[in-house]
Amino acid sequence: MSLKLCLKLFGYHSLGDTGLHYDRYLREVIEYLEKDPHFREKLQNPDKLAKELDFVHNNLRTKLDELKREEMNRLRMLIKAKHDMELGDVDYQALLKQFEHLNHDNAHSFEVEDLDRLIKAATKDLMQFDKQHHEEFKRYEMMKEHERREKLKAMSEEERKKEEQHHEEIKKKHANHAKVNHPGSEDQLKEVWEESDGLEPDNFDPKTFFKLHDNNGDGFFDENELEALFVKELEKVYNSNNEEDDMVEMEEERRRMREHVMSEVVWFIIQIITELLHGFQTLEQQNSPYTEEELAMFEQQLAKDSKIIMEQVAELQKQRENLQNKQDLLDVQKRGIQQVLKYGGCLAGLIPEMCVLRYPTVLLLKSKSHSSPPPKKKKEKRKTPFGLQGYPAVVGTVWEGFPAERPLELIWLQKEPSGNIHDVINLHGNAE
Repeated sequence: MSLKLCLKLFGYHSLGDTGLHYDRYLREVIEYLEKDPHFREKLQNPDKLAKELDFVHNNLRTKLDELKREEMNRLRMLIKAKHDMELGDVDYQALLKQFEHLNHDNAHSFEVEDLDRLIKAATKDLMQFDKQHHEEFKRYEMMKEHERREKLKAMSEEERKKEEQHHEEIKKKHANHAKVNHPGSEDQLKEVWEESDGLEPDNFDPKTFFKLHDNNGDGFFDENELEALFVKELEKVYNSNNEEDDMVEMEEERRRMREHVMSEVVWFIIQIITELLHGFQTLEQQNSPYTEEELAMFEQQLAKDSKIIMEQVAELQKQRENLQNKQDLLDVQKRGIQQVLKYGGCLAGLIPEMCVLRYPTVLLLKSKSHSSPPPKKKKEKRKTPFGLQGYPAVVGTVWEGFPAERPLELIWLQKEPSGNIHDVINLHGNAE
C-alpha cells in the first residue's frame, strides 16, 4: 500500500458520502482508528499500517468488532433480499464482491486482515469512480459530436458551410485563453495565495497555505478542498456566459486537475514534488477523448438502439389496438347478452342452451322437453321462414359499434342446429 493511496483513503472520510456500498462502515472504522493516538502516528508509515491494529486500545478493538458484525448482518440481509427477488437465480461471484472489504471467514471480530482488505477495497473502488466519470464524459462528447453531424446532414450545402465555419470559430475562441498553470505547481499555488487569499506573493509559505485551505482542520486535503484550489485556473478557460465554453467539460477538467495533484502531492502537507516547465494542457490542447472508430461504433449502437425502440413502440401500438378491438367486442357481446336475457325471460318454458356471440348475435334455446317445439297458441300457427315448425332460436341484429335498434326475434329453425351456426344467421326473419 503506497503512501499516496493510503492518504487518499483517509482523506475521503471528511466527505459526506463516498458512494461505496460500504461507505458507512468505512467511515466509522476510520473514525474510531483515528481516535487512537498510537495509530495516528503510524499513518506516517502506511506500508505496515494494518499490522499496527494489534496495538490499538482494547476498547476501540471491541467497537471495531461490533462494527464488523453489523456490516456482516447488513450484507446477509441484502443477499437474502436479492435471493428472494430473483427466485433463487443468484450470481454468487457478484455476491462475493460485496464481501471484498472484509474477511467473511471470521464474522465475529475485526482483525488485521479486515483492515488490510478495507484499505485495498476502498482504494480500488474510489479510484474506479474517476474511471467511470471519464467514460461518461467520453460518451457525452461522442453524443455531442454525433448530434452536430446529424444536424449538418439536414442542412443545405450553403448552410452546412456556414455552420462548419461557425464551429471552427468557436473552437478557436475557446482555445484562446490565458496560460493555465500546472495543477499543484508553485506558480499555481502562488496565484491562489495572491489572488484568492490576498497575500503578498513574496511571502508565500506552503505550511501557511495548507492551513488556510484545510477548511475542516483535519490535517488532510480532501477532494473538495483540492478542487477549490483550481477555481482560478478554470476561470481562465471557462465562462458559463460564453457560447464556446461547455460547463460539462469544465467539470471534467476539474477532475483531471485533482487527479493529477493527488498523484503528485502528499496530502497532509503540500510540498512541491516537481516543477514542470510547460503549462498544464487543457482538453482542447490534447487529442480528442475518442477516436473516429469509437465514434462510428457509438453511432452504430445508437442506430441499433433506435431501431429496437421503434420496433417496440410499433409492437406496443399493435397490442394496444388489439386490446381495444377486444374491448369493443366484449362491450357489444355484453349488450347482446343483456338484451337476450331480458327477452328470454318472456319465453315461457324455454331455457338458454348456449349463446353464440357472432354478428348478428344468436342465442339457441332448448325447451324443457329437449327438441320439442314450443306449444302453439290456439288458432295461431308459428312457422319458420320456410313455413315449417322446428327448433326455437333468438336472433338479434347487434352490429359492432352500434346498439341494437330493434328487439330480438324468436324464430324457428328447420332442422336441429349443429355446432356450426353459420347457416343459422341467414334463416332469421319475422315470425309469421
